[in-house]
Amino acid sequence: MNENVVVDIKQKMDKSIESYEQRLKTVRAGRANPSSLDGISVDYYGSMTPLKQLATISVPEATQLLIKPFDKSCLKDIEKAIFESNLGYTPNNDGETIRIVIPALTEERRKELTKQVKAISEDAKVSIRNARHDGIDKTKKLELPEDEQKQIEKEIQDLVNEYNKKVEDLLKEKEQELLTV
Repeated sequence: MNENVVVDIKQKMDKSIESYEQRLKTVRAGRANPSSLDGISVDYYGSMTPLKQLATISVPEATQLLIKPFDKSCLKDIEKAIFESNLGYTPNNDGETIRIVIPALTEERRKELTKQVKAISEDAKVSIRNARHDGIDKTKKLELPEDEQKQIEKEIQDLVNEYNKKVEDLLKEKEQELLTV
């Protein structure tokens, strides 16, 4: 039972890191990245459909995204969804595909994005701390002997330290990517 608590906490922390990595991918760093469009949904025949289900998204050049819809009748809807996404992209519709030229990042914008990435990192750390808190509460409810309780709490704290280090490493990597011109 005691090991189940630690395994459960580890799974929650894994999910936190996974979610954190996904959120980091949405922060663009001046290079074209198809995953920056992952959050965009298009009104397709009355239902909101993720863009990646309606089109192939490729990177023909380092600063360009090419969106080729499976159904050309939804080009206008895709274009509208990209405009409304507030990503700062300007789609160019040529009748068959949509091209997005990724604008170069200014120094000020790079600093803003770095702050945004730090906030995302802090959210991940909070999620990890919440998992620790849940684990410690669960072990207290088990009414274990004090030495076992302390041992499990130590294992949980070691996991927290390990996962916080992962968050820090990913943060440094993303900051480096953002600040590299």
